[in-house]
Amino acid sequence: MKAGLRQSMAALHTWTGLVPGWILFIVFLFGTVAFFNEEISRWMRPELTAAPISSRALDAAGAILKDKGAGAASWNLSMPAPRDGDGFGISWIPAGGSFKDRQKLTLDPVTGAETAVRDTKGGFFLYRMHFDLHYMPVMWARYLVSIAALAMLVAILSGIVTHKKIFTDFFLLRFGKGQRSWLDAHNVTAVLALPFYLMITYTGLVTLLFTLMPWAISANFPDREAYYAEAFPSAPEVEPSGRQTAMLPFNALLRRAEQAKPGLYPSVISIRNPGDSEAVVEMYMRSDTLGGAREPLQMRATTGEIISMREPRGPAAATQQVMIDLHAGRYSGIVLRWLYFLSGVGGTVMVGSGLILWTVKRRAKLPDPTRPHVGFHLVERLNIGFIVGAPAGIAAYFLANRILPTDMADRADWEVNSLFIVWGGLFIWTIARPAKRAWSEGLAAGAALFALVPIASAITTTRGLPASLMAGDALFVSFDLVLLATAGFFAFAARKVTRHQPKSAPRRKQRALEEAMA
Repeated sequence: MKAGLRQSMAALHTWTGLVPGWILFIVFLFGTVAFFNEEISRWMRPELTAAPISSRALDAAGAILKDKGAGAASWNLSMPAPRDGDGFGISWIPAGGSFKDRQKLTLDPVTGAETAVRDTKGGFFLYRMHFDLHYMPVMWARYLVSIAALAMLVAILSGIVTHKKIFTDFFLLRFGKGQRSWLDAHNVTAVLALPFYLMITYTGLVTLLFTLMPWAISANFPDREAYYAEAFPSAPEVEPSGRQTAMLPFNALLRRAEQAKPGLYPSVISIRNPGDSEAVVEMYMRSDTLGGAREPLQMRATTGEIISMREPRGPAAATQQVMIDLHAGRYSGIVLRWLYFLSGVGGTVMVGSGLILWTVKRRAKLPDPTRPHVGFHLVERLNIGFIVGAPAGIAAYFLANRILPTDMADRADWEVNSLFIVWGGLFIWTIARPAKRAWSEGLAAGAALFALVPIASAITTTRGLPASLMAGDALFVSFDLVLLATAGFFAFAARKVTRHQPKSAPRRKQRALEEAMA
């Protein structure tokens, strides 16, 4: 007898969720954390002062560049937004040098004094990890993530068809019922933020549009470089004259840019041929509103005269930008960003519980649960390695930020390596242990790592939880409290797994038989 539509959709939902499920878990986990990537970057750079850039700091930046960057072909200023965690920075390439010789300084945004900041990739790494992965070519990673996202969209749509009681499942969550509890957890988290999952999956595919569908470019341009040159044209080159001429102060140049592009602010400022009569200022102007502009502006550094501005984007490009902003949530205020984050947590639990449910359902049907077949054993071990190991790796990443020496060579890279060393170590450990012990020990290790981060922060910095509470620093307080809450969740889960007593084999088989007969 041919299966009906709902049964066919259930099979499709199962396999499109399982096969790419571990990549989807990583995409959801790291993408969820990345909704606060700017705040994470600020936490991982505790030496930074969070304040708007003052006129004094801009003047100090100009003086340092004239002194230390004399003769450089270009100067650059990084102008952080209110949420930016990278700080106010200046850089230059010495005369005759290459990009690898670039000199960079971080300045206090109020006084302009040089500030020593630890080397870290901050929240930006977590953001890139969710679609570029790591230790592999970027394009291969994006192909894998694109395929997984397509499978996710199919799984969501087939899951909607499969659900007979989609509204009832929103309120049904039974604890201590084995397979039914995992099914309830999967259903509740799936229904709770269903519109968000559809939006985040579809808009994620739009951000990787040309990875999935490159034919529009190949049909109209000889290569991608030609397309990008046409879509994002560079400002015209201006040759230096060799005549020394004073530039306008940075404050005056910023006011001129704000008059030319009202409502936008500069994120990057580059001065080519500084000190020359033909010096040119390029500013990348942007807005954090939904679909807000990202437009370059070029002006003469000596007079403030506008040389070029990009024409407004067409409807297709504007639509794509709206989709990207919806996906990243950059336009959102603090309340909406927390809704994004909590919905992402729900999506992570949905994917994880779906992977676990696959093994829970099939364990009851195994002839001998103590000797599962290879496919079951592989899925079970991958579940433990990813669901336990990846969050523990993130905790190790934060912990490494606090305990690695600030003057360590390649420090930022070793923070990232710490994440994968802990993740890989837990993965290997759990493979060598019985399944139940692997779950409980892995969860306990994750709880310990998350709990250690606020302790290490309080010991190694002046921005620990007690000091932040006294100073009223909401960001650092919130960060540490979330880490402690996560540690508590992992400890609770480890305790539940340790105390869990499975049903006896005869009762399990009898129940399976009764369910099959029903």
